[in-house]
Amino acid sequence: MAERRIRTYSEVSHDTGSGILEQVEAQGARLARRLAAIDRLVVVASGKGGVGKSLVAANLAAALARRGLQVGAADADLNGPSLGRMLGVAGAKLEVREDGVVPVRGAGGVRVMSMDLLLASDDAPLRWREPEGAGFAWQSVLETGAVREFLSDTDWGELDALIVDLPPGTDKLQRLLQLVPDPGVVLLVTTPTEVARFVVGKSIALVREARVRRFGLVANMAGHACEHCGRQTSLFDPEPAVRMAEEAGVPLWARIPFHPAIGAHTDAGRPIVAAEPDSEAARAFEELAAKVMA
Repeated sequence: MAERRIRTYSEVSHDTGSGILEQVEAQGARLARRLAAIDRLVVVASGKGGVGKSLVAANLAAALARRGLQVGAADADLNGPSLGRMLGVAGAKLEVREDGVVPVRGAGGVRVMSMDLLLASDDAPLRWREPEGAGFAWQSVLETGAVREFLSDTDWGELDALIVDLPPGTDKLQRLLQLVPDPGVVLLVTTPTEVARFVVGKSIALVREARVRRFGLVANMAGHACEHCGRQTSLFDPEPAVRMAEEAGVPLWARIPFHPAIGAHTDAGRPIVAAEPDSEAARAFEELAAKVMA
């Protein structure tokens, strides 16, 4: 039986009459034009779910904005978007202009684009339009296309930094690196557990294979800061994130301590760097912002 061969977009090198080649080339040109106006692209990823990627992305964006920088935040978690709510733009309306969709202004003036701004209601699930019975084959293509449109069809303007918040899964990071092969910084978020260390280790291997030049670990919930004296105590000893950084030879860019009120501030759309700027958690995010822009 002869082996079946399926052609991919990369093999379409001539006009087929479908317009696919022209569309792909036009999208690539728009993406390049948008990125040319952005000084630094910062990808917040992990591979592991529930480690606080969106929390890190929202507070990093707010911390950069507090420095007087022009900052954007793109929520690439299409099925479970939360970055918009964390930055205080829940329910905001997007404006469409000739040059693209205008992002809404969130906490600190951060320009935000998120799928939850496109859905009819807060509890509306994301549904894709694909050929009937072929959703399994089309969904990854549609999701990648949507992320590309968030980057290329949003009128970000000139930015000092654009934060991209990725959903769980190393495949999501791999797709983003295919769209943007050389991002400015990749931050891999982890928590102090062995399970997180195991999964995030795969993301470390991925960014190394992709030859990403600047990447580091962010240890979320790395200890607890006493609300009375400020003394920090580790939740695990030895701390898995520190051991991972040492064993893998990856710089540990930040240790974000657990903060009792950070959940309430996040639900209210107020990043901790704005709500409690003198807290240990806020200072950790400010230090991370300084390293990202160094």
